[in-house]
Amino acid sequence: MTEGAEKRPARVVVADDQTVVREGIVMLLGLLPGIEVVGAAGDGEEAVKLVAELAPDVVLMDLRMPRCDGVEATRRIRAEYPGTQVVVLTTFADDESLFPALRAGARGYLTKDAGGDEIVRAVESVLSGDAGLSPSIQRRLLERLSEPEPQPTVAVEPPDGLTARETEVLLLIADGLSNQEIGRRLHVSTATVKTHINNLFAKTGLKDRAQAVRYAYAKGLVRPPAG
Repeated sequence: MTEGAEKRPARVVVADDQTVVREGIVMLLGLLPGIEVVGAAGDGEEAVKLVAELAPDVVLMDLRMPRCDGVEATRRIRAEYPGTQVVVLTTFADDESLFPALRAGARGYLTKDAGGDEIVRAVESVLSGDAGLSPSIQRRLLERLSEPEPQPTVAVEPPDGLTARETEVLLLIADGLSNQEIGRRLHVSTATVKTHINNLFAKTGLKDRAQAVRYAYAKGLVRPPAG
């Protein structure tokens, strides 16, 4: 800032509920060129307050935090303080974290094993109007965009009190997909798929996947192939 041509450092707030992790990130950022840490928050609520007070250029945002999680904090920051960009820096790289954060307005998404140069690139990218996504996250986005959409549910009222999502899972079982494949198709975890399957089995009295396939055909949710 001594010369007009010199680019000022990006002013950054770090938000992470784990003290050791937060202090470690702050220490790392202090060693990186072009970055000035101006504040650190222990949860999403505090992060929003710091943005209001300090007007940083970027918030490095953890997702799993008490009081106000990173997705909600990102949504509030982008709505109320659009001059501040958000880069998610999280341990988790699963779709259930990634896509809600991007929908909330995050422009970057890195995992905590990212190196210093990767963090600098992400900060510079979001400040220049680009997305600051690690290569693995970019691949995941491309994979999702290239995936076929889940087959639409047949226009039949779901039987036995099944929800729309349970019916969707049932159709994918009838289509021969494994739990992992269903999770990838619906962008949820395998544990979530198992929960949906347990619920639909409990509601219908089904015991296994073979019975589920027969049930889907019997209820007219799936039609036999022509010919």
